Amino acid sequence: MTPTIRCYYCLFRGGVLLGASLLHIWDKQLMRSTPQRSSESRHLVNHDLVDLVDTVRQRAFDSLPDAQRSKVGQYGTPSPVGRLMASMFELPSSEIRLLDAGAGVGSLISAFVDEACARPSPPRSIHTTAFELDSSLVPALNTVLDTCTSYCEERGVRFTHEVVQGDFIEHVVKSETELFFGGDRKLFNCAIQNPPYKKLRSDSAHRSLLRNLGIEVSNLYAAFVSLTMRLLEPGGELVAITPRSFCNGPYFNSFRSDFLGRSSLRRIHVFDSRTEAFGRDKVLQENVIVHSVAGCPPPAEVTITSSSGEPGSDETTNTVAYEKVVPPIGPSPFIYLLTDGISEAVATRMGAFRSALDDTGLSVSTGRVVDFRATQWLRSMPGDDHAPLIYPLHLRGGLPRWPVENKKKPNAIAITPESDGLLVPPGTYVLVKRFSSKEQRRRIEATVFDSQKVKPGFPIGFENHLNYFHQDGKGLERDVARGLSVYLNSSLVDLYFRLFSGHTQVNATDLRSLPFPKRAQLASLGKLVKNDALDQQETDSLFEEGLRKMARTAGGINPTAMTKKVQEASELLKQLGFPKAQHNERSALTLLSLLDMKPNTPWSKASIHRLGITQMMDYFAEHYGKKYTPNTRETVRRQTVHQFLEAGLIVQNADDPTRAVNSAKNVYEVVPEALAAIQTFGTGEWNKSKKSYLAKVGTLKEKYAQRRNME
Repeated sequence: MTPTIRCYYCLFRGGVLLGASLLHIWDKQLMRSTPQRSSESRHLVNHDLVDLVDTVRQRAFDSLPDAQRSKVGQYGTPSPVGRLMASMFELPSSEIRLLDAGAGVGSLISAFVDEACARPSPPRSIHTTAFELDSSLVPALNTVLDTCTSYCEERGVRFTHEVVQGDFIEHVVKSETELFFGGDRKLFNCAIQNPPYKKLRSDSAHRSLLRNLGIEVSNLYAAFVSLTMRLLEPGGELVAITPRSFCNGPYFNSFRSDFLGRSSLRRIHVFDSRTEAFGRDKVLQENVIVHSVAGCPPPAEVTITSSSGEPGSDETTNTVAYEKVVPPIGPSPFIYLLTDGISEAVATRMGAFRSALDDTGLSVSTGRVVDFRATQWLRSMPGDDHAPLIYPLHLRGGLPRWPVENKKKPNAIAITPESDGLLVPPGTYVLVKRFSSKEQRRRIEATVFDSQKVKPGFPIGFENHLNYFHQDGKGLERDVARGLSVYLNSSLVDLYFRLFSGHTQVNATDLRSLPFPKRAQLASLGKLVKNDALDQQETDSLFEEGLRKMARTAGGINPTAMTKKVQEASELLKQLGFPKAQHNERSALTLLSLLDMKPNTPWSKASIHRLGITQMMDYFAEHYGKKYTPNTRETVRRQTVHQFLEAGLIVQNADDPTRAVNSAKNVYEVVPEALAAIQTFGTGEWNKSKKSYLAKVGTLKEKYAQRRNME
């Protein structure tokens, strides 16, 4: 039996290690076979600790029933995520006192140990306190901690640990309050955690316990973070992975105020994908990793990075002023995830609108009709004494379409004294769908609804999946409604909404959180609208024309133009037949750089722009605000440029075909035949040009290959 297999066998035989620790056996074997390991091979062995424990995690969590994991919000941390989290610690002390409030099998602890031991100046000692509620995971946890002891011992670091089996919240609040908060015990100076993801009912025992410490939260993960901040000494570091939902909204007002009052952010990592980081565990959350330091004033800047979460995926980085991430205005601060220059420009432009919704005299509410509670009054088709009942399906292309036949949803509601409270007076309202799909290009979809065009003089029922803007419960002035619709449907507002909202729901509370133009500005904008069925380009043009000067946002970076150009480049690659892996932002930016296409450059002005890969990445940053980390250079080469070369879209070293293929001076450019076709993109000639170019691709590839072979 190999050492690694024996290790796994020991871990899962009740968690009792038969003989030496798993890593001790395994690492000793490597030491015997390679007694003079180089620093590079030592680095590889360091990472194997995390990989071993990750296999333990996968097997342990796979053995747990889904119902049990869901009940307590229990999800393990994949090794790439654990390594990233551990790398964020500054580790200012040589004596580490580490807390993991929901340790599982010790994945995060092993990642922390791996990282700490690999630092140029590793700590002298690490004492770990690990809490774990699930007794079935504790044997494996103990074995992993024993392994960490051996691992540290061989590297000259003293590692000690204690495991507390039980409920972290109950243990700290009830049993250990005096010990942790008022006793002689030293507080922790490091905490790493992947807290449970589960809502807390207002009448739950946990909520009652937490209120004893002045903690008011609606989710277990927020409770864990709040308690942990109280267990850190001044200067202590917390690195935690949580859903991004805490960054905004009224449900987390109390938590954000408490968290930001007790600590200051240093770094935030945003996972762009809901499925990659925790895809194996079927977690469909948009997650962030936060690195925060307790009891310290805010730094001048915060580093915000982003990636999909998939190993080897693109990673962008952006350094942002702290006051842009946590603006010092409003009763409860939001946390803005400004991952790039585009998001910064969005926040800057939207910052020009200073009115809250209440300041405009308008309000937004959720539709009053919950259909399963009002079945006795619902009617499939309207009669003389029935009011229109509006569902999201009645809103298509910016216009109301009512009634809609042959659908499962009713079209009307009976007007009775009992149903009167579900109806609103006739008038003009702005409706916003509460739910959107992940694939929708726009989160907020607003429609002007004029009851005169549906059933004049009758009240209306708005179903619960709609939000409606009104004034004191009544309709809006026509120009105000039209202006409000253009504003809400603008690409700028959509980009802004995505900055602080990580979910596909658009609730009334989210809409109230938006900044708004003044009422007079909305009315002026509405006067420019000639019809209510505007496409996105018409909406954005009206928005820029009507509000740019009044909002003092003229000039500067136009985030809408930047985003639109990237989307167009992605669509162009799709139409040229590239697979889905090249429809992404990285590939779109690569194409734009090789065509010298700035955000406002029309496709007809595309040109050949000879660049190396580093120059391409500089172009991304300068013109599109996308600063990829240096290690993304190889991803650009292997997963975009290589495919462009294979497809015959670009050619390598046209200036000097004798240059070695692995030269640091390699440059790339779009072939003239492709350029001629691309210059017609968006025009009536595009389909013809595209077909002509694609018919020649095979011949072109042969021609450029022959040219290089001849050289």
